[in-house]
Amino acid sequence: MSDDQVLQDIQDEARERMDGAVKSLKTDLAAIRTGRASPALLDHVQVDYFGTPTSINQLAVITVPEPRLIVLRPFSPSDIGLISKAIQTSDLGLNPNNDGKLIRLNIPQLTEERRRDLSRQVSRRVEDARVAVRNVRRDAISDMRDYEKESLITEDDLRLGSDLIQELTDDFVKRIDEIGEHKTAEIMEV
Repeated sequence: MSDDQVLQDIQDEARERMDGAVKSLKTDLAAIRTGRASPALLDHVQVDYFGTPTSINQLAVITVPEPRLIVLRPFSPSDIGLISKAIQTSDLGLNPNNDGKLIRLNIPQLTEERRRDLSRQVSRRVEDARVAVRNVRRDAISDMRDYEKESLITEDDLRLGSDLIQELTDDFVKRIDEIGEHKTAEIMEV
């Protein structure tokens, strides 16, 4: 295997892992309530369905007919109680209203204090994603050092590879920061 191929493999693996950190961040942030209704709010809510934790979207059709309203139509009307209980016990702070056929979730306006709290949550998750990306960088550079010690790549290749990994890290950290800024702006919007 050539030096270039070794560096390319390390870079590809690092890019893939960094991309995973960004996807994970997006998934985490989608579950943070912004004052707008979104089916993604319910992604992390699990229903105890006959002893098996099951996501709500497997038990009901979720729609957003209005900006501050989520409507769930369970596939089986007998599941309404289970779904309502799961939403009430979740950390969303929402009260489900059910009429026997549908569950309605009114999304209340966020208070200023709640907005600041959610912004801090976003900041923590963004920092966790940055740390994950930096850990990938550390691992990739460590792998290259090991290859250099084994004489699989040269010292110049190590320097070049380290620079490429640093550029990749900078790009991903910038993307993470942009995602965090966008979510914070969304939360602070009144």
